[in-house]
Amino acid sequence: MQTATRARGEELATGAPALAVRGLRRDYDERPVLRDVSLELERGATLAVIGANGAGKSTLLRILATLLRPSAGRVEVLGASVSREAWKVRGRLGYLGHEPLLYRELTVRENLELNARLHRVAEPAARIATLLERAGIGRRASELVRNLSAGTLQRAAICRSLVHEPELLLLDEPRAHLDLGAAAIVDELLGPAPGRTRVVVTHEIDAGLAEAQAVLALRADGSVAYAGPAAALSLPDARAIVEGSR
Repeated sequence: MQTATRARGEELATGAPALAVRGLRRDYDERPVLRDVSLELERGATLAVIGANGAGKSTLLRILATLLRPSAGRVEVLGASVSREAWKVRGRLGYLGHEPLLYRELTVRENLELNARLHRVAEPAARIATLLERAGIGRRASELVRNLSAGTLQRAAICRSLVHEPELLLLDEPRAHLDLGAAAIVDELLGPAPGRTRVVVTHEIDAGLAEAQAVLALRADGSVAYAGPAAALSLPDARAIVEGSR
């Protein structure tokens, strides 16, 4: 299935990496949250982002999702500058943040229908029904979002992020609020797929390194402790970065 937004996005340079970040800085009230972050991620790969609480992981994800502007540096997503050309790629991104971005007074299905219309998804009813069943919440489609448990809300938000079949998934703790069974369902939904690139912010260091080709590890002050292949970062070193001892 192809969306109109994706077709328009094909005008961008297809040879560009999925992400190209150089010297990124982001400040809040003159306080640096991210400092001199540089990385590159090839298309089709998975990047795990790890670090201590407050290291700027979620801020980085919001910048990649074109929801925040960098204070300095260059950030390109799917070949487009997030500062000048964000409109070119927004329809090709799937973002899952800490907030579900669902309207509380609409049903689960109505929320997905709204997102499908925004992205001009072909045959939205079939796409939505398939997603809800795969997420294990098909029977909850007619419930108002405000009545959902945290786990069901998380799965509905995941369906929202996937409804338009995005090329780049930006996922902030996708297993949050989920039991082991639901987490396994979510892993299958959000896992590697042909033509899909993923950036996953996670506190699950073992799983993050195991499922990624590349890792970005941030220190508590928002600086880069490691950026490179996942295979070259040992688990003890990764834990030391997150715990602040490296």
